[in-house]
Amino acid sequence: MSPAEFVDRLPDTFREWLAGRRIEEVECVIADIAGISRGKAMPFAKFMREDRMFLPTSVFHQTIAGDYVDMDIANQWTESDMVLKPDYEAATASPWADDVTLQVIHSPEDLSGRPIEVAPRNVLKRVVRLYEAEGWQPVVAPEMEFYLIKPNLNPNEPIEPPVGRTGRQMVSRQAYSMSAVDEYGKVIDDIYDFAEAQGFEIDTIIQEGGAGQVEINLLHGDPVKLADQVFFFKRTIREAALRNNCFATFMAKPMQDEPGSAMHIHQSVVDAATGRNIFSDENGAPTDAFYGFLAGQQAHIPTVVCMLAPYVNSYRRYVPGGAAPINLEWGPDNRTTGLRVPIAEPHARRIENRVVGMDCNPYLALAASLACGYLGMKASLRPREAVAGEAYHRPRALPRDLLAALDLFQGDPEIADVLGVEFCNLYKAIKRDEVETFLRVISPWERAHLLLNV
Repeated sequence: MSPAEFVDRLPDTFREWLAGRRIEEVECVIADIAGISRGKAMPFAKFMREDRMFLPTSVFHQTIAGDYVDMDIANQWTESDMVLKPDYEAATASPWADDVTLQVIHSPEDLSGRPIEVAPRNVLKRVVRLYEAEGWQPVVAPEMEFYLIKPNLNPNEPIEPPVGRTGRQMVSRQAYSMSAVDEYGKVIDDIYDFAEAQGFEIDTIIQEGGAGQVEINLLHGDPVKLADQVFFFKRTIREAALRNNCFATFMAKPMQDEPGSAMHIHQSVVDAATGRNIFSDENGAPTDAFYGFLAGQQAHIPTVVCMLAPYVNSYRRYVPGGAAPINLEWGPDNRTTGLRVPIAEPHARRIENRVVGMDCNPYLALAASLACGYLGMKASLRPREAVAGEAYHRPRALPRDLLAALDLFQGDPEIADVLGVEFCNLYKAIKRDEVETFLRVISPWERAHLLLNV
């Protein structure tokens, strides 16, 4: 295949961005368990010559700190290779790079061509296939919240908001303020420019409730494609921030006195044959499928919350009155519930999962949330009654920390069957190792209050 024939296979948006220039470098990437981009970069000429590319399966055995976890896997440290299969529909530009660079998401397979079951993107595809087998097509729309922060060069120092165009540090909460967004307008402009070059359409950008906190909403669509977009967007936003002398962080709770960052997921299901939203009947009323999906979220989210809130820091979001849910009640247009039903016409009826943290791996968060809804519809479950008024005072339904969340995860065989037993065992091992590593760290609070007082 000639370079010109290869370029013709790529998405239109990339070819438009390329504008006749020559591709110089290709990044072959996959998402690991944490959602970090891993892979290989190479000159375009070498990429064109390669029949197959390989990575060791151990890339999925790493914690967020980069440590490798010992598991009960035969010959784990032979580091057997997996084959990277390019998905050219998931190819896009790296517009911040000095060279003309193409980044391509790859699907990892074993040497026989079978998907690597523990790969997060393949876990999501597994769940989507279950929907397809029922004649259903899930539709999602993620909301991405993140903070722009002053460069934090010493992890022992607290995180601070950045300095804006006025030369002042942003310290007040100005939700929905247009002038607050203008404070870091150069970062936003670069995000827009990078997104356009990559062919990604942003629905809206707003100032969120924290100082320096931004929310980007994405258009609804196919779960795998939207997870790809979030995966790409995280890197895009970081690059735009670095270009303007600040950091972007997707930590769930980066600052003690500021709200946490979520990745709310709007979810609906359509009939694959007709495109009709199965959450509404012909009269516009909610259907059994709608109530089943809701009930599945209530029944199973506690057991997958370790995938929606994957780190010890994640659980700092879940405090009463802290703009994050502590339970799984539901209600129409109620942002204090874990499951909100936004105001919408019957054809757009959807369920917003407000539990998910922005520190999640988007493939795994979407897989987990959709798995819960799927199990609820299959079992024809019924949700509790909708709540009216504030839900923060209602009993906590979410685990208080990651260890408790992992215990719940281990006890749900239905979820393991949907997500895959091999993946679930791997995920539990990695997360327990991360918790144990965290518990070995002595915090400033302990030194401040225990050193001379106990």
